[in-house]
Amino acid sequence: MRILVADKFEASGLAGLRAIDAEVLSEPGLEAGSLVEAIARERPEVLVVRSTRVTAEMLDAGPLALVVRAGAGVNTIDVRAASERGIHVANCPGKNAIAVAELTMGLLLALDRRIPDNVADLRAGRWDKKEYSRAAGVHGRTLGVLGLGSIGCEVIRRAHAFGLRIVAWSRRFAGEERWMTLAEARQLDLEAVHQQAPIRLAPTPADVAGAADALTVHVALGPETRGFVDGSVLARLKPGAYFLNTSRGEVVDAAALERATRDKSLRLGLDVFAAEPAGASGEFRDPLLALPLVYGTHHIGASTEQAQEAIAAETVRIVRSFVENGRVPNCVNFARRTPATHRLVVRHRDRPGVLAHVFERLRVAGLNVQETENVVFEGAQAAIARIHLDGEPDESTLGAIRDGSDDILDLRLSKLGG
Repeated sequence: MRILVADKFEASGLAGLRAIDAEVLSEPGLEAGSLVEAIARERPEVLVVRSTRVTAEMLDAGPLALVVRAGAGVNTIDVRAASERGIHVANCPGKNAIAVAELTMGLLLALDRRIPDNVADLRAGRWDKKEYSRAAGVHGRTLGVLGLGSIGCEVIRRAHAFGLRIVAWSRRFAGEERWMTLAEARQLDLEAVHQQAPIRLAPTPADVAGAADALTVHVALGPETRGFVDGSVLARLKPGAYFLNTSRGEVVDAAALERATRDKSLRLGLDVFAAEPAGASGEFRDPLLALPLVYGTHHIGASTEQAQEAIAAETVRIVRSFVENGRVPNCVNFARRTPATHRLVVRHRDRPGVLAHVFERLRVAGLNVQETENVVFEGAQAAIARIHLDGEPDESTLGAIRDGSDDILDLRLSKLGG
């Protein structure tokens, strides 16, 4: 097994991959054509990336079977192309949640106390205590949270410690205006927070914005969330409200955000931007950063040593599972619902050729196997196969399976979902 690591990766992660009894090739900084050439030359089965884009051309360059995104989002990977080629794509969700939540709270406090401006004036030799003594404070104010994934929940825990009230929206609660139940809070590991300060659910993102003194965004980037925070949401923010984005720049309509910031004197804390440089360094301009009280960081939300060590460990776990048993934890491109309509359960003697006989009869009948599992009983004398099919075998097919082998002990057919 050959593993190509195409980005800078923690030393502990490289050591963990090498301990799997695999050949590990570390070539950080590979991009575009150079990565295509490396895959063609080295012929890896596993590709590990962080921010590097993975294209269909790269997927075709060698015998890749697994691509691991050493991070949460997979928007830099052509997941559709990978699915068409039967290549697993996995990620490391939640491992950077604390790091991103910490930066989110840091940006919130920086906006309220104007910390960067304080520092800049002191470094320039200016002392202006009167100017910087004016701050609203965050205790008792309302934080709107869009998205209740691992990062959003970590933000809520920290916001609660600062005495902020919470109003939230999540896809799972879309359209509902009520208090979160204790059972729901327990599922999100927010029980302690909810018992002390109940979490309010709003039916739409715009309703969250309308209730919030500060709005923070924590949704993954996908076709349905591109431009998700648009003018209609931003229009509901109060004048002088705080807006935080540590998710992805593309989930916010940048032009609408610039207009709202000018019209409403919003304060922005941004770790992500719509058009970031492709590399780790370079020239960067964004019109938002020219506005007063807009503080930006360099897409560093997940960039703590703690987060990177956790992501490295999770990457090793994914690859180890794939190498040792063929299973891929956190696989993002398995079908949520297969076309299978029927389940055929075959109890059979555990002997060579039995399943080959079953599959041949199904092939002749024009039936496609969508999923299959074969479990052997103690003593390895008998086994049971569960086969999901995209259609219903007729009686002649079932008869051909049953009568064509003395090792078939029993057949049972059922309709899925029925």
